[in-house]
Amino acid sequence: MSAQARPPASAPPPGEYGRHVPVTPFRGYLLALAVLLGSVASVILFWRNAYEREMSAAQADFVSATQQMAALVQQRMINYELALGGGAALFASVRPTPQQWQSFVDGLDTRERFPGLLGMGFAPYVTPDGLRQLQIESHDAGYGLFRIRPPGVRANYGPILYLAPMTLENRGVIGYDMFSEPVRRTAMIAARDSGKPRLSGPVKLLQDDFAGSRQTGLLLYSPIFRLGDTPRSLDARRESLQGWVYIPFHMPALVQTALPYRDRYEGIQLQIYDDTGPKAELLYTDAEFGKSDEAAFSRSVQSEAYGRRWRMDFRSGPAEAISPGLAGLRTLLLVGLLSSLLLFWLAMLLARTENRARQIATQLTEDYRRSEQRFRMAMVYSAIGKALLDHEGRVVEANPALCDIVGRDPERLAGVPFSSLFDDATDPIRTTEMEAVAEGVYRTTRRLHRNDELRYVQLTYAPVPGNVGQDIARLVQVEDVSERLHAEAQVRALNRTLETRVAQRTRELSAANNELESFAYSISHDLRTPLRSIEGFSRLLAERYQQQLDGAGRDYLARIRNATSRMSELIEALLKMSRLSRSQLNPLPLDLSQLAAEVVAELRSAEPGREVEVAIAPGLQAVGDPALVRNLLMNLLGNAWKFTRDCDRPRIEFFRETRGVADEPVFVVRDNGAGFEADYVGKLFRPFQRLHSQEQFSGHGIGLASVRRIVERHGGTIQADGKPGEGATFKFTLPGEGA
Repeated sequence: MSAQARPPASAPPPGEYGRHVPVTPFRGYLLALAVLLGSVASVILFWRNAYEREMSAAQADFVSATQQMAALVQQRMINYELALGGGAALFASVRPTPQQWQSFVDGLDTRERFPGLLGMGFAPYVTPDGLRQLQIESHDAGYGLFRIRPPGVRANYGPILYLAPMTLENRGVIGYDMFSEPVRRTAMIAARDSGKPRLSGPVKLLQDDFAGSRQTGLLLYSPIFRLGDTPRSLDARRESLQGWVYIPFHMPALVQTALPYRDRYEGIQLQIYDDTGPKAELLYTDAEFGKSDEAAFSRSVQSEAYGRRWRMDFRSGPAEAISPGLAGLRTLLLVGLLSSLLLFWLAMLLARTENRARQIATQLTEDYRRSEQRFRMAMVYSAIGKALLDHEGRVVEANPALCDIVGRDPERLAGVPFSSLFDDATDPIRTTEMEAVAEGVYRTTRRLHRNDELRYVQLTYAPVPGNVGQDIARLVQVEDVSERLHAEAQVRALNRTLETRVAQRTRELSAANNELESFAYSISHDLRTPLRSIEGFSRLLAERYQQQLDGAGRDYLARIRNATSRMSELIEALLKMSRLSRSQLNPLPLDLSQLAAEVVAELRSAEPGREVEVAIAPGLQAVGDPALVRNLLMNLLGNAWKFTRDCDRPRIEFFRETRGVADEPVFVVRDNGAGFEADYVGKLFRPFQRLHSQEQFSGHGIGLASVRRIVERHGGTIQADGKPGEGATFKFTLPGEGA
């Protein structure tokens, strides 16, 4: 522990500050609590027993309802089987004609008695030879050629021959070979081998293709044998099979007709699965099944359905919906709890009447003790020096941190005028600080010597009241700021050193720039001398020896002269680039609209035959060097003029837009010319970087690099955007009028 963190020898130990007066527990409160717990436990126990009885009765009703619903669905399937049995008996006795079959089905009145059925049909079991004979019989009977679908040669067929009632949808499925489809074939083979009606798995019925329905379909098949009765052996059944009488129906229609009054079952939801195969297949589900997790009960019922295993999943509604008596139980529970709280409140009133006075006295004593404890702990363990002063400015009490700062013991500080501790003390009793603190907080910096070492401290005076009969008027805080002031002095010294270094580096940079400029001019002079020699001798060679040179020689000579001319232009462009970086800026308010109009006028006079639409927004103002800004506009507008050369209707725009929170003005030059690839936008502002060939568009590749240097020298930014064949857009910023 540091010296500032240690409490003085006279300070009370922390245990004294943390000790509080224990509160004696009162028997009245314990009695009130016992009454509350006993009454609440009795109410909850009674409510729990009643709730379990209600839920048991509701669960029994739910089980009974689900058994009844499952029985109704199975009974509906038995009705379908009975209707199918009549058709099978008719085919077993005599093979009816299509008209007889239609009359038989009409006599069953399927629309009224079996609303879920789509019809009743017959499919013969034939070989390829039998199929041809069937087609001949159909043709001879005047029904036309019987076509089989899907086409192809197979070992056996089971085509739909009859299907009544003869609706438009049922007519469209005549001739379909059900034996060619795996799900239907499985049910047909099961009916043949067992000699009993068999149900298919879920399929899409052929009639749904015409009606546009997406309901789950099923088919119930009953085999028909030649001898009438079902043969006993499997081989005999396979040998004597004539075909199948079958019923197609939709599973939702089956459930709706079997359970017409769903409201009787108290909101029970149903879902039916076919569990025959390795993977359960959904046959039917209520629209709201599984959308809510508040079901009170759930149950699954397994059943056999003509060779298939069905699982019926049932879910009840919420507990409140299936058992209306629960609402009364909730009311009973609420009344019981309120009664328990009322008894508890009465018991608490009795206990509070007994202990109210004692609690008030204890609370006041505890608040005072804690307030005193917080103040004492802040004084003793604060890292900042603190002292309590009387009305005459003498030290009444000081903390250990103040003793360390002034280098005195606590006993020697008591009664000492506080101002006498500092070197610049005048009147130890009446000081400026003591006069100013009467009106509020006052801060000042003083110096003192501690162990022959000069220290600086910051004083903060504040009025503080004392206890009754205690002469305490002010609290002063003393913070040693010697290290901070020393650090600030070092920072100021470092700043002065840094300014000297910056000035020295500036002079060195200016000298280097001057040397670089001299070097650039020297290099340009040294490069131009051999270029002039090459150009002069090549011109003389062309004039004097033109007749002796063939076509290739004259072409080479022309290329040499063009190269020297371009080299001279590039040297001049380099010199201009160097001048842009070193020239002195002379910022003035500028009318960019007028400057742009002058540049466009020069471009029109240079090419009077070109018709270019130029739109310049009026009132474009900025601050900049007139010569440099004119150079900037000449490059940007000149580029737009050049690259719109091949356009049918060339157009150039110069306007202003704003961006950002401060509405920073952005100047825009836009054209509809050749444009450029966006991937190469980084090369635009580099010297001698060109995105078009010299033959297509002439130039030195230095213009946009100059533009970027001019904008950056003015403290602005520039960016470009474009697409090949759709033009280019250049956006730059310059200081506004208030810059």
